[in-house]
Order: sequence, then C-alpha cells, then structure tokens
Amino acid sequence: MGKISVGMDTFKMSDLSSSKSGQRPNCAADWTTSPLHGQARDIQDMTFDVAGHKVSVTSASRAELFDLFRDMLAKRLGFAVATLNLDHLVKLYEDPEFRTAYSAHDIVLADGNPIVWLSRLAGRPVAHMPGSDLIEPVCAIAAELGVPIAFIGSTQDVLDKAAIRLQARLPELKIVARIAPPMGFDPDSPQAKDVLKQAQAAGAQLCLLALGAPKQERFAIYGRTTVPDMGFISIGAGLDFLARAQMRAPRILRMVALEWLWRMLGNPRRLAWRYVKCALILPRHAVQAAKSRTPRR
Repeated sequence: MGKISVGMDTFKMSDLSSSKSGQRPNCAADWTTSPLHGQARDIQDMTFDVAGHKVSVTSASRAELFDLFRDMLAKRLGFAVATLNLDHLVKLYEDPEFRTAYSAHDIVLADGNPIVWLSRLAGRPVAHMPGSDLIEPVCAIAAELGVPIAFIGSTQDVLDKAAIRLQARLPELKIVARIAPPMGFDPDSPQAKDVLKQAQAAGAQLCLLALGAPKQERFAIYGRTTVPDMGFISIGAGLDFLARAQMRAPRILRMVALEWLWRMLGNPRRLAWRYVKCALILPRHAVQAAKSRTPRR
C-alpha cells in the first residue's frame, strides 16, 4: 500500500543526501533536529485512505509549521508543500498521476474546513491552513532571511500586481522571477523544464505555485526532484486574491465555513458539479474517520 506524504515527525536528515536519478530526497527537516523537537506531541497525523494509498495531513500547529519553514529556508533545504481539500480528494481517486505527485510531497496541510472536521472526528485534529493564507507569512520569513522567491502560474498581470502588493508590505522581499506559463501548460512537458530553469537562473530558492490542481502539485514534484534544494508551495488562487483579480469570500463567510458557497455562486457553471462530487465523498470519509478515531488521552 502506498503512503501519500509524511508527517513532520517522520523526516530524516539522511534523506537529504543527493538522490539517484528518478528518486526524490525526502523533506529537509528531521524531527530530532528541527526547532519543533522537544515539544509535547501526542497527536498523530490525520490519515485518509484514497484508492489504496494513505494521505497524511500534518498535525503541526501554525506556529510549529512556520518554525519549520524558517528552519528549512535558513538552511537552504528543499521541500514541497500541498494543501488538501475535498476537491483534491476527488481528483486523487480519479487521477493516478495526481496520487503519485501527492505521494512525493513532504508536507500536506489542511486547505479545506471539511478536512479539519474529519480530523476532529478521527480524534487527530489538524490546523486549517489554506494555501492562500500561507503566502504573506512565508514571504515575511523569506524577506527576513534574504531568501529570493519566484511566482509561477496565473497570468503576468496577476503576478505583477501581486508582487507590487507584497513588496509594499514587505520591502525586503526579493521576488526574482514572475513566470506565467501559457494556457495548456503541461507540468510534464519540456516547457516545464524551461520554467524551472528560469526560476533557477534568477536565483529563486522558494517557488510559490499558482497553477491549480493537479498541475501545481505535479510541477512541484518535478521541481523537487530536479532542484532538491529549492522549496515549492502550492497556493492555488492565492496570488489572484492578492492581486484582486478574484475576490475572496468575506472573512465572515470564511469564519463560518461558507467560502465554498461564495465561490460557487460566482461561477456556478464551473463549480456546482465539483462541489456535488465533494459532497458525495464526504460520508465515506466521515465513516472512515469515525472508525479510526483515536481516543483522547
């Protein structure tokens, strides 16, 4: 049985040595040497069964996660971060290549509220950390450490506007590449190699990927394999929100877990069936979560 992603307490420094062709080095932070070591951690990662594979969402808190990002960026260690929601779970059932990409990610976070609810039902609560909410805190760490970053995805106009807004808030932030691949971009094509080379040539050490699922996750693992000391974080529509090319749901709707409704009403023809499919797999995973519940100590 395959295992998709790993929890933060399974990272090994021995996995950071140069990998052989076709092999991916694991995440660059060992539990015993990371800034998180020594803190009480009785909570296991939340695991989802998907087509014979395991999807493990880290149980780390927001503070622990950002400490880990700081540690990895300071040491110039590579990593790949995915953010799981119900739409991704649907796609994982349907797309073997997507499952393969997820299996190679170092950290999986909970992007959607249903993922958080299911984790609580299983007695293994995880923090709600959408990709969009990672942008500014991670960029603040990169600015403080002098780590150059690249934007990859969306449109050139969006990337330029997002860069202006971010650098207005974080003047020390070094955005060294803004790469908007054309429509139809294939993360397995020679074009992907060119995009990665552009980012690398510009000196980027962290890439924020706004390509949408499953392209961004597949590209992240291509990059993770090709440039093992570079970081990749999939952020979906985060840069579009930052550039105000798309309007994110008001905070009050996000607080009551109705962001999905806001998005669907904005584009019902594209999103209605997506959310129906998400609703259809929710009972299955609720049953799995209840059966696997870890008793509180």
